[in-house]
Amino acid sequence: MTATASADETASGPAGGTAGGTTLSRAVRVLEAFGPDLAALSVAEIARRSGVSMATTSRMVAELVRLGLLERGADRRVRAGLRLRELASRAASAGLREAAAPFMEDLHAVVGHHVHLGVLEDARLLVVERLSAPDAVVDASRFGGRLPAHASSGGLVLLAHAPAEVRERVLAGRRERFTAATVTDPARLRTLLADVRRGGFAFCRGHVHPRAAGIAAPVRDARGRVVAALTAVVPNDAGARAQVSALRVAARGVSRALGARPA
Repeated sequence: MTATASADETASGPAGGTAGGTTLSRAVRVLEAFGPDLAALSVAEIARRSGVSMATTSRMVAELVRLGLLERGADRRVRAGLRLRELASRAASAGLREAAAPFMEDLHAVVGHHVHLGVLEDARLLVVERLSAPDAVVDASRFGGRLPAHASSGGLVLLAHAPAEVRERVLAGRRERFTAATVTDPARLRTLLADVRRGGFAFCRGHVHPRAAGIAAPVRDARGRVVAALTAVVPNDAGARAQVSALRVAARGVSRALGARPA
C-alpha cells in the first residue's frame, strides 16, 4: 500500500473489505448518489455525495457505465443507465402490479377491451401488466412490450410528469408516426403534454391504430410522484370518451392502494 492510496482503499479485509466498506458497498453508495431529484451528476458530485474517494469513484463509474448501469452524456455528466432503470422497474413493478390488480379487473369489466399498466423506461412505455379479451379492439401493446411515449396515451401521461430533461430529450429526438393522428410535431407535442398535466388524463383517438382510442391517467405513490399510468384501449368511436370517468376512478384507486393521499 503506497502513501498516496485513498483513505477508503486502506485497511483491506476479507472478501475485498476496506475501511470504507467492500467494493460492492462502495458501488452501492455510488449508485445511491442518484436521488429522484438528481437526473445527472458529475463524477466529483458523485464522489462528494457517496463519500467515496474521487479516484475510486472515477474507476467505479467507468465500470458501471461499461455494464450499462450508468451512462455518460456528451456533457460528461453521469446518469442512470438503461440496465439500472430496467432492474429498478422490475423490482418496483411487482408491488405495483399487486396494488393495481383489483382495480384493473374492475375497470376491465367496465370497458370490456384492453386495460394495461405501464411505467416509463428510456422514453418508452413499458407494459408491466395487461388484461384483454378475445374479441377486443386491436391493441399494439403487450405484456413486457414497449411503445414510444409520445404516441401512446399511457406514455403521454408518464412523459407529462417526467423530469423536464426527459421531455426535452423526446422533443429533440426522432418521433415515429404510426397514423395521421400521431402527434410528432415538437410544438404540438409540448402543448399536448401541458394539457395532459393540467387535465389529469390523456385521451388519444387513433394515435397508434386508427380503430383504437387510448385513455390513460396517472398512478401516484405515497410521495405524490407519478410512478405509472393506467390505460384503457377501446374502440375509436363515439362512445370512447365515456370511459374516461371509470378510468380515472380506477387510477385513483390504485394510487390510494400505494399510499397516495386523496386528491
